[in-house]
Amino acid sequence: MTGTAPQHTDEEGVDGGVGLTALLVAAARAIETHRDDSLARDPYAEHFVRAAPACAHWPVRIQQVPDGDSNPLWGRFARYFGLRTRVLDDFLLQSVRTGPRQVVLLGAGLDTRAFRLDWPSGCALFEIDRAGVLAFKHRVLADLAAKPTVERVPVPADLRADWVSALTTAGFDLAAPSVWLAEGLLFYLPGPAETSLIDTVDRLTTAGSALAFEAKLEKDLLAYRDSPVYTATREQTRIDLLDLFDRGPRPDSAGTLTARGWSTSVYTPFDFTRRHRRGPLPEPNDALEGNRWIFAHKPRA
Repeated sequence: MTGTAPQHTDEEGVDGGVGLTALLVAAARAIETHRDDSLARDPYAEHFVRAAPACAHWPVRIQQVPDGDSNPLWGRFARYFGLRTRVLDDFLLQSVRTGPRQVVLLGAGLDTRAFRLDWPSGCALFEIDRAGVLAFKHRVLADLAAKPTVERVPVPADLRADWVSALTTAGFDLAAPSVWLAEGLLFYLPGPAETSLIDTVDRLTTAGSALAFEAKLEKDLLAYRDSPVYTATREQTRIDLLDLFDRGPRPDSAGTLTARGWSTSVYTPFDFTRRHRRGPLPEPNDALEGNRWIFAHKPRA
């Protein structure tokens, strides 16, 4: 399999709505990259921020933020994204080292793991996202002459449509174990769409496969509307995350996988803050307290 860059030239998906959140996370990764005590380094992240007019003025170093780490967005929230990046980097690399050689990023956004991680030989990484997002990413990385460290396979597809056909056509092997990641994705989807996505991943995976995803457990997201994280994000980027999150009932996807024989572990981000001694800790009126990181493994036969 050889990944080819998408030929679409539209930038739908990176300059507004949920797509703009990919640039928010890129800015957070850039800030994390330039910290002396960085948990994850992404040398490409700041180039995405500077290439998009909607966010070209955002900071990419904590020194560019007047109130520094006391800023709820560029300090605490950005540190959260840095921690999440590190934890999921570790999950992916540990998973492929146990056998699977194909990785699927659902809603890949501006993820650059294909370029910045040290992958074992023989791996293929499938990046599923809308054509406009992948095209924007391709242009920025091409201008930097960036070279992937793994066989990278962009899969232009909308997760609300028939992305399975696009994935298998791109070379995904249904008979081989695989590793899947849904990072910062599911809480933008209606509950039934999340259930469908989890069902599909279960159907497409064989024994020895793994999945990581992020969920939110709050029963009433609007109760946190005035939290510092959401308020600062609205005021400083004009991104209203609560308008983008689906506020309907959330399914128990971890429970579903457990009932189907997967081994699942559920953590709070604060668990990893304590492990790495860097990152956010609980605060009053905390928009992060309902976030959970779930790691699931399909036992080998």
